[in-house]
Amino acid sequence: MSIQLIIVGVLGLAIIIYGFVAYNILITARNKVEEAFSLMDVCMKKRFDLVPSLVSIVRGYTKYEAETLQKAANHRSGVITTNEKVNSEMKIGQAVNRILMQAEAYPDLKADDAYISLQKELVGIEEEIMYSRRYYNGSVREFNTSCQKFPLNIVANMFGFHPRTMYEVENEKDRKVVEVNLS
Repeated sequence: MSIQLIIVGVLGLAIIIYGFVAYNILITARNKVEEAFSLMDVCMKKRFDLVPSLVSIVRGYTKYEAETLQKAANHRSGVITTNEKVNSEMKIGQAVNRILMQAEAYPDLKADDAYISLQKELVGIEEEIMYSRRYYNGSVREFNTSCQKFPLNIVANMFGFHPRTMYEVENEKDRKVVEVNLS
């Protein structure tokens, strides 16, 4: 009987140790997702901070495009959740892209040094955001996979770890290649 008790004790200890290890794996993955979102959010905030400058430069050339960008920028002020931030940033990104494309219609705007400098900075920030979105989605993928793998999924369910949402383009027309008319 003492051998059976030792076997049960060892199995119980192994299960407890596995629980600790699994919990720590999930915590690490969750923290990586939060870090990735924070990085993406910092890049988006940087872009958001440049939007008022772009609006004031563009306002002198075209009222409609400036108003469109201003409306998109206003979306960020009331943002609360991660998903709402992502949706707001998608709208701002679309508006910034429209403004940059509209510069073709305003030769004086294209020649303005402040606009050119701002445009270059925005392009750089958009690249940073693209890379940070990739990192975020990779982190979310790893976390979600950990939450779904057996037997980690048992620990995940016990402690309330739930899959996160990946950043993705929701509007089908935003997936299409943008046509630029340079004539």
